[in-house]
Amino acid sequence: MAKRHLVWQLLSFALFFGLWELAGRWPVSLAFPPFSKTLLALLRMAADGSLLKAYLSTLQPLVLGIVLCGLAGIGFGIGMGLSRAIEWFSLPVFIILQAAPMAAMIPLITYIYGIGLTSKVLAVVFLAAPVIVMNSYKGIRNTNPSLIQMCRAFLGTRQQEVIKIILPHAGALIFAGLRLGLAMGFIGIVIAELLITPTGIGDLITYHSSVADYPEMFAAIASIIIIAALAIHGLERLEQKIFPPEIRGS
Repeated sequence: MAKRHLVWQLLSFALFFGLWELAGRWPVSLAFPPFSKTLLALLRMAADGSLLKAYLSTLQPLVLGIVLCGLAGIGFGIGMGLSRAIEWFSLPVFIILQAAPMAAMIPLITYIYGIGLTSKVLAVVFLAAPVIVMNSYKGIRNTNPSLIQMCRAFLGTRQQEVIKIILPHAGALIFAGLRLGLAMGFIGIVIAELLITPTGIGDLITYHSSVADYPEMFAAIASIIIIAALAIHGLERLEQKIFPPEIRGS
C-alpha cells in the first residue's frame, strides 16, 4: 500500500513537471521558463551560495515570528478556551485579524515600525497568530464533554480537569494550529520581503524579475515553496508520531 502511494506521488510529480516543461517550451509566455531551465537555475543559485545567503536573512524574522506566536498564541488560545471573559474580549479581534487582508496592513506596519526586522516579524505574527490562537481555542472548547463529566464525577479538581483531560485532548488540534501557522508564516515573510523592503528570498525574486532573468526568478519562488512544504510535512509527520489517530481525528 505504501509503495503504491509512493508510485502515485511520483507519477503526479512527473505529470506536473512534464506539463510545466511543455508549457515553457510552447511558450505560454516569454516570462514562463521551462522546468529544465528553472531546475538548472535553482542548482546554480544553490551552488554559488546566493540561496543560502538569502535564507539566512529570510528565516530570522520567520523563526522569531513563529516562536512568538507559538508561545503567546497557544497560551492566549488556551486562556480563551478556559475563560468566558477572555473569550468575550478577544474572540472578535482574532476573527477580524483572520479576515483582514495582509497586503493592506503592510503600509500601516511600515509607517509605524519602519522597514526593519520588527516590521517583518509583525507581518509573520499578524498572519500566523490568528490561526494558532483559534486552533488552540477550538481544541480546548471541543474537548469531549463526557470526559469532563467523568472527571467531575470522580471529584477531580479544576486543575486536574485541565491538565489531565482538556489539554491532552486538545493537543492534536493545537499542534495542527502550529503547522497551519507555520504555513501562514511563510506567506507573511514573503509578502513582507516583497512589499516592505527587498531582502532575502524576496530580494532574489524582485531582482531577477527586474532584469528579466525568469528562470532564476522561478527558481527562487520554487525554493521557498519547497522549504515551506518540507517544514510543514515534517511537522505533520511529528504530529502523527506524537498523537494517536483517534486524537488527531477529534
